[in-house]
Amino acid sequence: MNTPLFRKLNLEAYKPGRSFLNKKKSIIKLSANESALGMSKNANKAIIKSKNNVSKYPDGKFKELTSTISKKYDCKQNQIICGSGSDEIIQMLCQLFLSKGDEVVVPEYSFLMYRIYAKIVGANVIFSKEKNFKVSNDEIIKKTTKRTKIVFIANPNNPTGTYISKNQLLDLRKRLNKKILLVVDDAYFEYMLNKDYRSGLELFKNKNNVFILRTFSKIYGLASLRVGWGYGSKKIVDALYKIKPPFNVNKIAQECAVESLKDKSFIKKSVKHNLDWAKKIKKVMNSYNIQTNEIGPNFFLLDFKSCKLTASFVEKNLEKSGIILREMNSYGIKNCLRLTIGNVRENILFIKQMKKIFKNV
Repeated sequence: MNTPLFRKLNLEAYKPGRSFLNKKKSIIKLSANESALGMSKNANKAIIKSKNNVSKYPDGKFKELTSTISKKYDCKQNQIICGSGSDEIIQMLCQLFLSKGDEVVVPEYSFLMYRIYAKIVGANVIFSKEKNFKVSNDEIIKKTTKRTKIVFIANPNNPTGTYISKNQLLDLRKRLNKKILLVVDDAYFEYMLNKDYRSGLELFKNKNNVFILRTFSKIYGLASLRVGWGYGSKKIVDALYKIKPPFNVNKIAQECAVESLKDKSFIKKSVKHNLDWAKKIKKVMNSYNIQTNEIGPNFFLLDFKSCKLTASFVEKNLEKSGIILREMNSYGIKNCLRLTIGNVRENILFIKQMKKIFKNV
């Protein structure tokens, strides 16, 4: 029987950080930038409370969740839209803004879903060069043309861990053509204590040509529930509501997100844990001549170019002890690994195994 013809897609599927290793029952997964401390106890209580009440559809307009978000971040409720992870909102933005032949500019090392969703709708993805794994305003501006509709940046950037300052971000918006939508992905902003950093939402809350992405998958620990949100012009948000799936964020995810936003102590504890362990891990990595990004988000890009061992060798030896890091070949980054900062036990075991690997070097 013949298969009906479908459109050929010139793209590679997203490759997530691995969760399993052959013949290893017990693994330490430090490959996906997930929460080191899991989720808030408040969110866990919401799951228990909701588990027997799933026969009805969820609120397709997320009224309680968007109300909680607007109060917490002092922004307008009618300019918020939620998605099944922030990646669904990326998909909807591409559907809304892009047609075949349009252009999207992304940094050369950036979240893979920006380019994947843009390509699916027929847009051309243009890569701007980075300088020492850092987003360059000059390079982005160089790549924009009359066909450019969207510029995507994550700040801090995934997978490099670098960030651009408040002034650099403001400068980028100022220099871009006003008709280009700047999408700023704030996925890791909660971790950022750097003095010259400001989130996209804080800087562009009242800008009609900037759209902000946020997620509950990272510091809030709700990765498997798939819930994120976006903030932008009411005209854009109203249009996104017209094309979004009717019940795209499930009831339990919405309720857990609401409770997570209320738990300030969990966030404070998570940020402190991240900072304390980032300092320790960076010190150990540098002692082996493994270069890293500055302390900031909940992960490091480990660069082995000055190290006596290769990224591949270290990756394979870590996997022998059940520790998984994120390979960087799928991003086009050579001789590097991405390391998520884990919980206390995971971090201790990771450092212990690294010492074993480098013992005789």
